[in-house]
Amino acid sequence: MKIAQQIESAAEAFLSSGLPTPRLDAEVLLASFLGKDRTWLFVHSDRDMSDPETEGFRTWVARRQQGEPVAYLVGHKEFWSLEFAVDARVLIPRPDTEILVEEVLNVPALNRAPCPGILELGTGSGAIAVSLASERPDARITATDISPGALAVAAANAARNLGNSRIQFLQGDLFSPVQGDFDVIVSNPPYIAVEDFSRLSREIRDFEPRQALLAGREGMDFYSDIIPQAPRYLKPGGWLLLEIGDGQQQLVEDLLSRSGLYREVAFRKDYAGRWRVAKARKRGSKRG
Repeated sequence: MKIAQQIESAAEAFLSSGLPTPRLDAEVLLASFLGKDRTWLFVHSDRDMSDPETEGFRTWVARRQQGEPVAYLVGHKEFWSLEFAVDARVLIPRPDTEILVEEVLNVPALNRAPCPGILELGTGSGAIAVSLASERPDARITATDISPGALAVAAANAARNLGNSRIQFLQGDLFSPVQGDFDVIVSNPPYIAVEDFSRLSREIRDFEPRQALLAGREGMDFYSDIIPQAPRYLKPGGWLLLEIGDGQQQLVEDLLSRSGLYREVAFRKDYAGRWRVAKARKRGSKRG
């Protein structure tokens, strides 16, 4: 069977399985399976695939039909114009999270401090920490995660994208392994409510790590832990930035305001118009 026919066959199979982007998935998977790019597929659309190639690709098609994410099948995902290895130990980085990276880079303290300190809680694949390090090679970045498997993925991604990694990776729950203080604390924590889990797409529900998704009855457990603790690890006037889920803006704002620990509480929407990032400045003397 020729490459063009393989793509058509796979796209039809994905369409019949209810997958949202059948043609794109077919092209991305076949290109990755053959170790080529999508342009190469178009140029060589009349090339016959060998029997071993066909059988191997059909295995990938079957796994995708069961809902396994494309990123796990191909083993990587682009984020912040960098390539990150991903597998079932970590969440797949989402484009919306780039908004969080943008907001961290816009914090005034980072532009004024000669060696700014950044702490990321729950680093997962390392996408946020590595992206920040790529933009701010002068920064002192620490990243924590409770999962040793996730930390292994993150460390490999740091080495892959940064060479000699300038990120300190620590295993532990949120702040437990952390010492010192920082100009910025950033986190994209779990924020899915338990009752909402069954409504997630099967790609997320059946394949991505639950530990990195679920956050109690209202999806607020991690915000309730992070918000009151963060000021102990922030320099005077330091900033806390959090990714938030759809519909959580008011709940997070209430937590920040009621704590009495922050000022300049603000939110930013993503490009789909949903509130995506919460940020707040530690009360105290002004520093950046």
